[in-house]
Amino acid sequence: MLVKVEHDYEAMSHQGARIVAELVRRKPDAVLGLATGSTPVGLYRALIQIARDEGLDFSRVTTFNLDEYEGLPAGHPQSYHQFMRENLFDDLGLGPRQTHLLDGMADDLAAECVAYEEKIRRAGGIDLQVLGIGADGHIAFCEPGSSLAGRTSLVSLHPQTIADNARFFDDDERQVPRRALSMGVGSILEARCCLILANGANKAEAWAQMIEGPVSSLIPASALQLHPWTIAISEPKAAAQLTMLAYYEHVDRELADQPVLPPWIERPDLDPRRRFAT
Repeated sequence: MLVKVEHDYEAMSHQGARIVAELVRRKPDAVLGLATGSTPVGLYRALIQIARDEGLDFSRVTTFNLDEYEGLPAGHPQSYHQFMRENLFDDLGLGPRQTHLLDGMADDLAAECVAYEEKIRRAGGIDLQVLGIGADGHIAFCEPGSSLAGRTSLVSLHPQTIADNARFFDDDERQVPRRALSMGVGSILEARCCLILANGANKAEAWAQMIEGPVSSLIPASALQLHPWTIAISEPKAAAQLTMLAYYEHVDRELADQPVLPPWIERPDLDPRRRFAT
């Protein structure tokens, strides 16, 4: 895991956007896994600015989002469909054929989850998965106790997640859906590269456990320790509880002239996980 600490939220977001932009330059038909929530908004803003300033073309990019609330139609102001349109898709000109999100209104939610994984497979898999981390260590809506081999499924939201997300629903927890469709930890780990961001002192404990603690279903994000190429970027408050911070900064300096993205983005035959494929 490459651990990077930027001096503030804006710098963290810009660094993350630069990594996504570099992927699209190297692989114009890249498949991006995207996250919602307040943390990646800065990355999306910076990515939009890079696209405008540098003429970066997203016309061949395909996207898959991590999750969506059960029972919210795509046009609901708090649906993740609407979030992505407002914060990224419209400004990058990403149309419906390029973008994929789970349907929280599907008649058969189990079938929707299976079909979503099949769409990812047909697209060639996710090249880079953008992630945020919850204060309790969750990624996507994989709450503490989730299977580290889990697949896309209907999940029940933790009371803390409901409380945290109430700010998007007029601070009324009663309006927050209790369940969601979410990619599983196992699904996330299949991405060729993972980029996870953390902002704020309330994420510090979970961030430290993700990077330095044992791999545990109680901190689902800790499963990223098992991924062959994870980039973890935070600002200082989120990194405050890291015990090996000086070493991570040393490694970051030593590797400053090396590519941040894995070589198997363009050369799948170099992916170390291929040796275990059946």
